[in-house]
Amino acid sequence: MEEISRDIIKPSCETPHHLRTLRLSYLDQLMPSFYVPLLFFYQADELRGLTTSNHVQISQKLKQSLSNTLSSFYPLAGSIKGNTVVDCDDSGVDFIQAGVNTQLMDATRELDTDNLKHYLPVDPTTGEERTLVVVQVTFFGCGGVIIGMCMSHKIADFASIMAFINEWAATCRGEVEHPSVSFDLASYFPPRDFPGSDFWQSSCATNEKFVTKRFVFDEKKLAVLKEAAAGSVKDPTRVEVVSAFIWKQFRKMEPGKTFAAGHAVNLRPRTSPPQLLENVFGNCFMLKFAFSNNAKHGDVEEFHDLVSEFRSTTRAVNDEYIQKSQGTGESSYLNDFFITFPLVLKGELEFCGFSSWCGFPVYEVDYGWGTPIWFCKTALAAKNSTDLVDSKYGHGIEAWVNMKRENVEMLETQVNLLSAGERGIDP
Repeated sequence: MEEISRDIIKPSCETPHHLRTLRLSYLDQLMPSFYVPLLFFYQADELRGLTTSNHVQISQKLKQSLSNTLSSFYPLAGSIKGNTVVDCDDSGVDFIQAGVNTQLMDATRELDTDNLKHYLPVDPTTGEERTLVVVQVTFFGCGGVIIGMCMSHKIADFASIMAFINEWAATCRGEVEHPSVSFDLASYFPPRDFPGSDFWQSSCATNEKFVTKRFVFDEKKLAVLKEAAAGSVKDPTRVEVVSAFIWKQFRKMEPGKTFAAGHAVNLRPRTSPPQLLENVFGNCFMLKFAFSNNAKHGDVEEFHDLVSEFRSTTRAVNDEYIQKSQGTGESSYLNDFFITFPLVLKGELEFCGFSSWCGFPVYEVDYGWGTPIWFCKTALAAKNSTDLVDSKYGHGIEAWVNMKRENVEMLETQVNLLSAGERGIDP
């Protein structure tokens, strides 16, 4: 891997003075300051101009389109001040160009996250942040390319990140679009007087050794899980059964401990009217907690009970709950949050987090040379965390799980057992 160049990309148009300060919502304030890492793999395509001879032109096109896109997404070119505002000062984002003489397909076989991190502009597990967005474009000897991006979770959730990426890709293709994105999340969830990053210290900063591992749940494995859950849950979803399965394995690894499973719930489609938060940028989600107590029950609960617990917990985040969590008064969400998270900080509660990126069009991101042959999340910053992503083909799910290194083999064994496709098992 050779770094070819490093630039600061600034918005093509200066941000107006009246937009120079953006308030963070309290949902943003509660988020930790770490990067969300993404990798998009593109195969060489001579007909579309993705070849070794065009790498210089492609790099310039990516830079110019990124600059144009930052004019619309102007807070991303700024910096966080005091966990309360974004200084939209047009200072820009880091853009790194790198080259490697290997084949792109070799990189898709390097599924070890330590290898994949070479294609990211920064190691997301270190906690170090530079600009709010950092991009690395790696060109391969075969003509293929990987676009790696790290965006600060303090300012954006995955829906927001995808809105930015889709606009950048459309601009690079030469399509003039006017994104219908608003930056007024704080008007719905005004900032509060608390230091958000402290709440996540136990999840993100630890001396324990964790490793991120990818597990694939194909349609056969999902069928086994859905059948096992069907006894008490009508039409269980892919996300519900995979989340419950991994939660159960986490609890097996720490017998006798009380567990809370937090699932990120996107608020945008759950309000009335639905358009209220549809295009808002920021961390427009809530982490809803499901509980289980190994010590109390003596053994791990039935799998279908955990699926049912996940469903009832996430569905509790409805329009009424969201309305009660808005404004400057008493918040249902903050009440729930401050009941649970102090127990995590004290070590009285084990926490594992889940986030679903399923349904987002990650395999439709086209910069002008076709769609990606693979998309991946790579390394996670928070311990005991799981991110779920659609598989490239079919209706499977890829689960990226951050866990203790000594527990990887145990989870691999349990996932492989699903491949047998046995009916009537309790995963």
